[in-house]
Amino acid sequence: MIAYIEGRIAQQWGNTCLVITAGGVGYAVALPAHTLSRLPEADSIVHFFTAFVVREDAQELYGFETWDERQTFTVLTTISKVGARTALGILSIFRPDDLRQMVASDSEDDLMRVSGIGKKTAQHIFLELKYKLKVEACPQAAALTGSVPGLLFKDALAALGNLGYSEAEAAPIVRTILHAEPDLDVSGLLRAALKQLGKGK
Repeated sequence: MIAYIEGRIAQQWGNTCLVITAGGVGYAVALPAHTLSRLPEADSIVHFFTAFVVREDAQELYGFETWDERQTFTVLTTISKVGARTALGILSIFRPDDLRQMVASDSEDDLMRVSGIGKKTAQHIFLELKYKLKVEACPQAAALTGSVPGLLFKDALAALGNLGYSEAEAAPIVRTILHAEPDLDVSGLLRAALKQLGKGK
């Protein structure tokens, strides 16, 4: 598997550049739009973390500036209905931390900014990302979910899960309470959440 490439730029076309390695081998590497916009001139040395994607009709290499972006691409391609090109389109508009903040703030409609993604597909991708992205890796996103400080959000969800409440049922209520009363401790948060959940029974 090709996970990293370094060499000089020989050509660029569309969203792809040709990278010639020191050994004289050339690789066509597809890149997110923000990376393409900052490519140096021909014969400059570049390096990318890469993901090698094999399809029935093609073998393609995708390049990224950071390992986090490369790993996020891999996560996106594990979602049904999201192929490599759609994943690249998403990462052309959103950085990994943008996606984490989107998940933390329940901003699923933002995904519709990506060409080819409609309302239903955006909802599907968003639900998958909620379980697959590590939101706590981004401090700004973690703050929205109560993960900093004290992992309040996760602790509260775990406790409510033990009481029989699903994450889909409890998470919006816990998040709303945390936004309104960010100084609550876990016990106070649980009491407030149980009060709200009880109203729905």
